[in-house]
Amino acid sequence: MSATGLDVFDKTLQTTNVWLNDLVEELGPDRQLCWTVLSTVLQMLRDRLPLGLAAHLGAELPVLVRGAYYDQFEPARQPSDWDWDEFVIEVTDRLSDARLMDANDAVRSVFAMLSRHVSRGLVAKIQATLPEKLRTMWRSAEARIDPPDHSAVRTTAPGGAHSQTA
Repeated sequence: MSATGLDVFDKTLQTTNVWLNDLVEELGPDRQLCWTVLSTVLQMLRDRLPLGLAAHLGAELPVLVRGAYYDQFEPARQPSDWDWDEFVIEVTDRLSDARLMDANDAVRSVFAMLSRHVSRGLVAKIQATLPEKLRTMWRSAEARIDPPDHSAVRTTAPGGAHSQTA
């Protein structure tokens, strides 16, 4: 039986919980903190990507996560030039109300999670636009991911939600 009565809501809740569980494994059991980290890092990344690429990433996010991703989005204010230090300082500032959290750990965890759930081609395109330090961090986060289960087939459901089927 459906929890909400709408399949699209049930699917996005399920997928969002999978994504949050990935972060819980990396950052600890505080799901509220994991949601804050996820939305913060995604918004910061979104604001630094070329507009088309930011939209492509948004399209691959679960509907619920997509709402947080686009919250307070102002495309005209996207910076065209940025570096790792600015990114880390802003993540640190935005997470200052949360329990002590290393910004590097927060960013690395979200990058690893995106690498597990977003298409490989899009991840490669995003990485190509990043400053060298950030690209290196993302690739080191990917290296910590367990090898994929090749018996599973990745599918994209309506609304950008991903699922794994055997």
